[in-house]
Amino acid sequence: MIVTRDTVTNTEVTLTISMDSEDEEPFLNRSYRRVASRVRIPGFRPGKAPRSVVESQLGRDTLVHEALEFMIPESLDKVLKDEDIQAFIDPKLEVLGMEPVSFKAVVALEPTVDLGEFQSIRLTREDVAITDEQVAEVLESLRFESAPWEPVERSIALGDQATMNVKGTISGEQVITDEGIDFIPKEENDLPLPGFSKQLEGMTEGQTKEFTLNVPDDYHQADYAGKECQFEVEVLAIKEKILPELDDEFAKGVREGFESLAALSEHVRGRLKDEAEAAETRRLEQSSLEEVKKLAKIEASELVYQRELDLMYEERARALSNQRMDMELYLSYMGQTEEELREQMKPQAEERLNTMLVLRKLADAESIEVSAEDIQAEIDNLITSTGGESEAAMKQALNTDSARDSIRSSLMNRKIMARLVEIVQGQAPASPAAEETKGTEETSEPNQEIAPEEETPVENATE
Repeated sequence: MIVTRDTVTNTEVTLTISMDSEDEEPFLNRSYRRVASRVRIPGFRPGKAPRSVVESQLGRDTLVHEALEFMIPESLDKVLKDEDIQAFIDPKLEVLGMEPVSFKAVVALEPTVDLGEFQSIRLTREDVAITDEQVAEVLESLRFESAPWEPVERSIALGDQATMNVKGTISGEQVITDEGIDFIPKEENDLPLPGFSKQLEGMTEGQTKEFTLNVPDDYHQADYAGKECQFEVEVLAIKEKILPELDDEFAKGVREGFESLAALSEHVRGRLKDEAEAAETRRLEQSSLEEVKKLAKIEASELVYQRELDLMYEERARALSNQRMDMELYLSYMGQTEEELREQMKPQAEERLNTMLVLRKLADAESIEVSAEDIQAEIDNLITSTGGESEAAMKQALNTDSARDSIRSSLMNRKIMARLVEIVQGQAPASPAAEETKGTEETSEPNQEIAPEEETPVENATE
């Protein structure tokens, strides 16, 4: 094989590979055996015709085309090994010629990430305080949840539950046909269209009302956007919540039960504080990561970003398929072409990839690892928390390589973010990698290069 390095950058290597007859021969022999087993050659049983006969009958081009499927990837693997080139993703291939076979391979290399002085980033955790008003709001919500709906003989007020028949027509097409549905009209409720709840206010049981509402210009179904919808609503029943007194007796009936209203209030305050602390941790994690990304200098092949975009597009298609909708129908609803959707998704794909690369580099810089014991402990926790009849199903679902890989990624992400929060608050000691670098710098000659350590993979760290 003749191998030519056409271009070499920090992120890509472009190779031109030309095969000779000696290189091609083993692949053509394999190709001949595959072809001979499925074609009929007069005078020979399937798979028994000599190669010379098969080649004369079908032509050498047929054997070459059949062989390309394995000739190119296997030859490229050998070249990459011989040339000591590590491909980060599958190379981009282009066949240049067939006699002899020659092809071009654009090989994306491991992206380079310089985190800069990320250890010097400092952020402050905000104090969390829970007000009496917040506690009162939750208690009021609990009152509402525990109260039954009771029939009333009056007109509809916001917050009631109305049982109705509803029809909606747009441009002569009936788009809504609901019978006996329960609906709670609220000021902030924009379903099925903005203003619908307000139209119900004052209606009485047995009353039928017709009215028209405008479909918003940004409506999710583009075909209906900007048009008018004619509604016909018949009220079948009206109910309201009869709220219980907020006292010790009420507290005893809430979920697991509390001795007094004071005990319930204290439980609510504690839960709100835990949630607020968790939210503050998430804010600090996200802010910390954003600060690191501002400092980071990333170099990556365009092929790597293109692959990330392809992955996001495939994920969108799978999500739609799970909702029993294909991509073609989705694009028609959105009024977009595939190219327009890909262009819209491109910044998000770049951001996701950059985040993943930064997280991987942080894991390497801080010597963060996830052990088999960590993964098993997490699996045990998940199984235990499930409990009951679902425990066996959960155990079976988690006993796969893909599930363990997913758990590993999740734990790695958790560990990285926890470490980063420590760093930005000045609570973390210098990492082993930083100490090693410092010691080497003190003893190294000026301008002496230090070979980087191999990075620890953190696949799908952002999931």
